[in-house]
Amino acid sequence: MAEFSEDKIRFMLALRSAGVTDENVLRVMEEMPRELFVGDQLLPRAYENIPLPIDCAQTISQPSVVAMMTQALEVDNRCKVLEVGAGSGYQTAILARLARRVYALERHKPMVTPARRRLETLRITNVILEHGDGSLGLPAQAPFDRILLAAAAPDPPRTLLDQLKVGGIMVLPVGEGDGVQQLIKITRDEGGYHYTEMSDVRFVPLLGGKA
Repeated sequence: MAEFSEDKIRFMLALRSAGVTDENVLRVMEEMPRELFVGDQLLPRAYENIPLPIDCAQTISQPSVVAMMTQALEVDNRCKVLEVGAGSGYQTAILARLARRVYALERHKPMVTPARRRLETLRITNVILEHGDGSLGLPAQAPFDRILLAAAAPDPPRTLLDQLKVGGIMVLPVGEGDGVQQLIKITRDEGGYHYTEMSDVRFVPLLGGKA
């Protein structure tokens, strides 16, 4: 939309300032209409580099954090990705533009159908988005090449680590749900799991069960 052009320029500068250099990630972030994923009352703020409230007391993540997590995940068109915490579907759509297939879980049932509709509007067809308990992952579809959590756990969940393929990457916030957390990149090889700390973040807590 023309009214977002200047905002989009500032938006892209914010991503680059945050250290996002992957041209595929930058391209997908630039092309993705973030306004589709926020409520009407927040449309003027769609391209600000801030998290915004969405339904069910959740948030759509800060764009620079979405971009950093996506970059760290190193997604390509051969990857099968598990996303835990689909929310509005924004991160889901970003991943779908880069991956072969995305399996996305959202524990809040009222958010699932609207997120699916947004993906349909964008003609994204390589996503399976389900109402489910993300803390359990999707054992029937495991192992995954990449796993992304958009919710913070005190420690990386063993259930999800077990669903990560050897050679795979997981990115998640680790820490208490009501404080500052640490964004972590985990790589798995034949020798085990290797952890890299990335930056301070704030995410909603990872909760078990469905809502």
